[in-house]
Amino acid sequence: TGVIRTALHNMDREAREHYSVVIQAKDMAGQVGGLSGSTTVNITLTDVNDNPPRFPQKHYQLYVPESAQVGSAVGKIKANDADTGSNADMKYTIINGDGSGVFSISTDKETREGILSLRKPLNYEKKKSYTLNIEGANTHLDFRFSHLGPFKDVTMLKVIVGDVDEPPLFTMPSYVMEVYENAKIGTPVGTVTAHDPDAANSLVRYFIDHNTEEDRYFTIDASTGTIKTAKIFDREETPWYNITVAASEIDNPGLVSHVPVGVRILDVNDNPPELARDYDVIVCENAKPGQVIQTITATDKDNSANGARFHFSLDEGLSLNPNFTLRNNEDNTASILTRRRRYSRSTQDIYYLPVLISDGGVPPLSSSSTLTIRVCACERDGRVRTCHAEAFLSSAGLSTGALIAILLCIVILLAIVVLFITLRRSKKEPLIISEEDVRENVVTYDDEGGGEEDTEAFDITALRNPSAAEELKYRRDVRPEVKPLSRHHPSSSLDSIDVQEFIKQRLAEADLDPSVPPYDSLQTYAYEGHRSEAGSISSLDSATTHSDQDYNYLGDWGPEFKKLAELYGEIEPERTT
Repeated sequence: TGVIRTALHNMDREAREHYSVVIQAKDMAGQVGGLSGSTTVNITLTDVNDNPPRFPQKHYQLYVPESAQVGSAVGKIKANDADTGSNADMKYTIINGDGSGVFSISTDKETREGILSLRKPLNYEKKKSYTLNIEGANTHLDFRFSHLGPFKDVTMLKVIVGDVDEPPLFTMPSYVMEVYENAKIGTPVGTVTAHDPDAANSLVRYFIDHNTEEDRYFTIDASTGTIKTAKIFDREETPWYNITVAASEIDNPGLVSHVPVGVRILDVNDNPPELARDYDVIVCENAKPGQVIQTITATDKDNSANGARFHFSLDEGLSLNPNFTLRNNEDNTASILTRRRRYSRSTQDIYYLPVLISDGGVPPLSSSSTLTIRVCACERDGRVRTCHAEAFLSSAGLSTGALIAILLCIVILLAIVVLFITLRRSKKEPLIISEEDVRENVVTYDDEGGGEEDTEAFDITALRNPSAAEELKYRRDVRPEVKPLSRHHPSSSLDSIDVQEFIKQRLAEADLDPSVPPYDSLQTYAYEGHRSEAGSISSLDSATTHSDQDYNYLGDWGPEFKKLAELYGEIEPERTT
């Protein structure tokens, strides 16, 4: 075997990391005539922590504006280490200096840099610079090379604070003020104070941010910062208000700072006490004198400092009540007691007891309430059996089930009456006849006639006899109030008159008839005039006869008769292609 050994003492990876060695092997113990072979061996030196970290400079300087935010990174610093991997890992710390409480430093493991951060806000007007001693030390030490140490280095960092035009600074981070309710508008509540922290010390202007409705309840003096009321407050309605006051420099209005202000509304005894609830007081008919029938309490909208102590009494302006009395229990409650034995519902079933309640506020307030006491029948153990309303029903002999049955019968009878009226209205014949039926009577026949030549199937003399139309037809939609005039005429005159003259006569009669309504109506006459000399216009037998009549004049009548002209004339219909 061949063993490769180092030929130099204290080989340094940082000086040379890679070596290439050619190895030759010969047989026959290396004698002449033997065969040989060679190979190349690449040797890499591994790293050990034998190089301490070193800062490139012993003094550094950093500029940080006073407006830098707390927690933000303000600078970086790095110490160099010739080693690699974990042997180059290090940790940065601030070992001393006047800025150790203002700044902090952390290590970026990837870049092995120290990140300097701000722990407290800077103020140029108070301190313009800080000095920090920063140490960088290896975290993985190899004690074989401790004699090469120490494996750390220290540098000095001077931080210069930059002056920035800052917004006004309030003397307190928040304010709490108090004002009594019912105070007049314009009453001072308190004052806020702010100043310009810069060396210029510019004047400050105050105003209220009107972002909410509560901000409109107060005003502020722009010069002094005094807050005043803008309305009359009621503590029982709103006991607390929160507003935001802003301050800005007059020379630079864009720099604005804000502060929260809380206003507590103090209580004034302005609400009289009242009963805690509506009491339903019951006294039994068999009650004994001095028996407690009810314990009452009171409430007050004011706080405990103005009226927590209540005093109960009967109205002294009234005469002594012979039925009931009141005892003040001195614990904000009172008891109602009976003053006599036995009460009768038949004699009096309801009693009224006025109660006067006063508080212990300054000034004291009082109110009067009236208790309603009902007389009821009770068992011997005091349980209520029945009161006046239920006793009245029992005396009448009607139970709850009987009342329900009576009410049910009444509802059924009402339903029958409504149904009967509805059916009668639905069967009533309408006064106005259908618009489609314009004649007095419509009779439908399923028999087909024999045509215009058939004169035997139907007697048309009735149509040609004007006397058949003399029968008076009354309108169905109007009831005549005046008797119509007589329309009888000699039959000889009607037989010789034509249709036009006949219609004119009937029209004149209708106009002079006082029974005819003053609106348009349809007059129907069963009368047919004499036969026309032109003959029938029927086309039933036109298919079998030839007509020499010229219908070409229909084409001159316009587009409305175009189709008729095509059917009877010689005009060729237009064709579209």
